[in-house]
Amino acid sequence: MKLRLSSRWRHFMEGYLFVSPWVIGFLLFMAIPLGQSLYYSLNELKLSREGLIATYIGWRHYSDAFTTDIAFLPLLKQTITSMLVQVPLIMIFSLISALLLHRPSRGRMIFRGIFFMPVIIASGVILKKLLDQGVAKLPLFTESLYDQLNLFIPDSILVPVFLFSDKLTPVMWDSGVQILIFLAGLLTISASLYEAARCDGATRWECFWKITFPMIMPMIFVNTLFSIVNSFTKADNQVMGYIQTVVNSQNKYDYAAALGWIYFIIIFIVLTFVFLIFRKSMTAVEGRA
Repeated sequence: MKLRLSSRWRHFMEGYLFVSPWVIGFLLFMAIPLGQSLYYSLNELKLSREGLIATYIGWRHYSDAFTTDIAFLPLLKQTITSMLVQVPLIMIFSLISALLLHRPSRGRMIFRGIFFMPVIIASGVILKKLLDQGVAKLPLFTESLYDQLNLFIPDSILVPVFLFSDKLTPVMWDSGVQILIFLAGLLTISASLYEAARCDGATRWECFWKITFPMIMPMIFVNTLFSIVNSFTKADNQVMGYIQTVVNSQNKYDYAAALGWIYFIIIFIVLTFVFLIFRKSMTAVEGRA
């Protein structure tokens, strides 16, 4: 007797099958270290001849992060501000780039590879070294140009413009995966929808907002989550760098574990907030459809 599954259950089983390697890897390699880090964060560790001696101190490390640590909160605020600026820029740039690369043209596969190249090359330690050398700054926006423009443009306008220009290169570097996901979403939209809309007299602008944008809403959601997580965890992230400094330079594994858990909770809250917003938006779009 053959077991027949509905299409819904087959869809669920396919999803679980694709997720299962990550779940197995998490249970084998990450579950125990996560449990140990939580244990360390609630204890004070001292190195002795017998090894690490843990003394339970409760939530003291967590309270110290907000009351006595003068570096953590400013770095956290700066990281969140940078995320709020970069993520919308990445989403806008990647969507526009995907729309342009989706249009039939000669050499579009080459341009797709060019846009994805920084994801492979400029990542991890390499990206951090490049940023430390200042290669992310555009040559056009130099100090001499700033001095010349400052003669007739006030600092209140000029400083934000130059800060924005410094973020253009990292935005382009961080948009490769998002462009690829948007392209995959655009390829799933049937051309017959656009043909029917044009027969009804719809313009390209109306086709984008009535067809393209609602159809790629799941891709916008995935890209937003990916961009937020990438912004919080990439190589040049200052909070991550500070936690590594606490571990490597100060040898405070217990306090660093507490900082890591605080950072994780903040990221989780941000992602939950974004998830709720997108779920409401996608429900509204499906209702109109």
